[in-house]
Amino acid sequence: MKRSALLISLIVIAVLLAACATPTAEVIEKIVTQVIKETVKETVIVEGTPQVIEREVTKEVQVEVTKEVEVVKTARGTGGTVTVLYWQAASNLNAYLSGGTKDIHASSVILEPLARYDETGQLVPWLVGEIPTVENGGVSEDLMNITWKLKDGILWSDGTPLTSEDVVFTGEYCLHPDMGCNALSNYADVESFEALDDLTVKVNFSVPKPYPYGPFVSAVAPIIQKAQFKDCMGAAAQECTEQNFGPIGTGPFKAKEFRANDVVVYEVNEYYREPNKPFFSEVIFKGGGDAPSAARAVLETGEADYAWNLQVEPQILNAMELAGNGKVIVSFGTGVERLMVNFTNPDPALGDNRSKWTEDGQFPHPFLTDYNVRKALSLAIDRNTVVAQVYGPFGKPTCNVLSGPSIYASTANDDCLTQNIDLANQLLDEAGWLPGPDGIRQKDGVRLSILYQTSTNSVRQANQALVKQWWSQIGVETELRNIDSAVFFGGDPASPDTYGKFYADIEMYTNSFSGTDPEAYMGNWAKGEISDESNQWLGNNIPRWWNPDYEALIAEMAGTASLDKRIELAKAMNDMLMQDYVMLPLVHRGDVSAHANSLLGVRMSSWDSELWNIADWSRASQ
Repeated sequence: MKRSALLISLIVIAVLLAACATPTAEVIEKIVTQVIKETVKETVIVEGTPQVIEREVTKEVQVEVTKEVEVVKTARGTGGTVTVLYWQAASNLNAYLSGGTKDIHASSVILEPLARYDETGQLVPWLVGEIPTVENGGVSEDLMNITWKLKDGILWSDGTPLTSEDVVFTGEYCLHPDMGCNALSNYADVESFEALDDLTVKVNFSVPKPYPYGPFVSAVAPIIQKAQFKDCMGAAAQECTEQNFGPIGTGPFKAKEFRANDVVVYEVNEYYREPNKPFFSEVIFKGGGDAPSAARAVLETGEADYAWNLQVEPQILNAMELAGNGKVIVSFGTGVERLMVNFTNPDPALGDNRSKWTEDGQFPHPFLTDYNVRKALSLAIDRNTVVAQVYGPFGKPTCNVLSGPSIYASTANDDCLTQNIDLANQLLDEAGWLPGPDGIRQKDGVRLSILYQTSTNSVRQANQALVKQWWSQIGVETELRNIDSAVFFGGDPASPDTYGKFYADIEMYTNSFSGTDPEAYMGNWAKGEISDESNQWLGNNIPRWWNPDYEALIAEMAGTASLDKRIELAKAMNDMLMQDYVMLPLVHRGDVSAHANSLLGVRMSSWDSELWNIADWSRASQ
């Protein structure tokens, strides 16, 4: 009898242990189809002659690629807490009102798009069953519309069904003229949205769209719930604090607590469509501090599980990694650290007209509108030294704002890779900017004195110090300013210190784009994207620069289907920006993060939110 009781007790204990056991992971091979460019030789007959020649041509080829994917077996909510450190704290959970990448990533845990990009840059269906294409009938032959089919049975975190009406509402919400939508370029050339039935949405374009995957794609353009946001259209969007700080979503987690510029606590969305996910019961998204302390918490002390955007000197990260608690992960995507040039006047004496753009140019910058000054500032910078001393293997010197994917990287601006102090001084002399009694160049009573701002970060401050030193060699005075990252990248329209307000002469930050097609990104410097009070200073054209020839290139790319031609147009847009010195690119930055060795399932994507697959994250046995 005692033996039977003991046996039963052992069985019960075994079952309980199995139920509480840490999940195991297995690596499987998955075959995906990708489009690549391949150079091949072909033999042709020269027209009108008997001559036969061989030439190289570039063609698009579909190939099957085998990749390893870590699959983790989990049980919903049994994994306790996972702590994620974003030292640039979230200020909003509504991606459409985001002040920067950190807000978009914080939002992506809750709000989901129809499709997103995995770690290879491959577009994958998310809230839909398949990616619409011309071949499967989802994209019209004339490229004027795209039709998405939602998966059946998806619920919002309040238990109500996701429908096509929510998708249509989302598009109309972003396109409202008084909205100031941060993702406006994703919805370029949209004419209308149609709910064909409860699960089917049609997007109609005003021009043929060879790449129609802008609206509702990636963490930048997720679906929001109509019932929750119906009273938040247009100018009212910024006032909807309850909705913006606690959106109802379809993602694996929902907001339990949100303190702007501090912390987000998420709990499991019990209506999430995958029954055994997410594994963790709680996510703490902690902001504040700095990149070195975030790295230390994961790599050395083990206090956190994931740390984002580790702008930390490589030698310091390498030393931390030796502690054996975690590992550094790097992915090169589209991020470029650049100096943005203000084409408008940031003088505080102008009041409401400070850094204001007008079509007739009422408030031009007193010296940065001089082409020779902008070019001289660029010539004085040694980008190779910036990388060698500050970024190490986590950066590459670049002369392009469009540095990735590599097929779009221009070589027309590579002269910037060679510093030339002598030529910079010569340009300024010839333009009439001559040294004054204090050595600072001046002309017509205007001194070349620059306020150069960026976010608070040791890597960025080291970068600033180098640039200031080089500019001093060409007679330019530089005042350095750094602003807390949560404020600098925040979306508060009342703050004077956001990068969107740009109340300085030069500012530095990194920007990137989701996915692998640059059309929407290159549209950021359109006239309609100029950052001002009409869009709550959330427009993407931060320099306030406008060129009608650039607008023509945007329009041409929007109607171009040929990949080769799209590459040509993207390079032309990049070159126009670079050769007018609208911004001064410095470093093609790798995305650098770190995670605990015990954290499984992380598939870092530079093409979407780094938290895009947080539902798959789990914990290994200790």
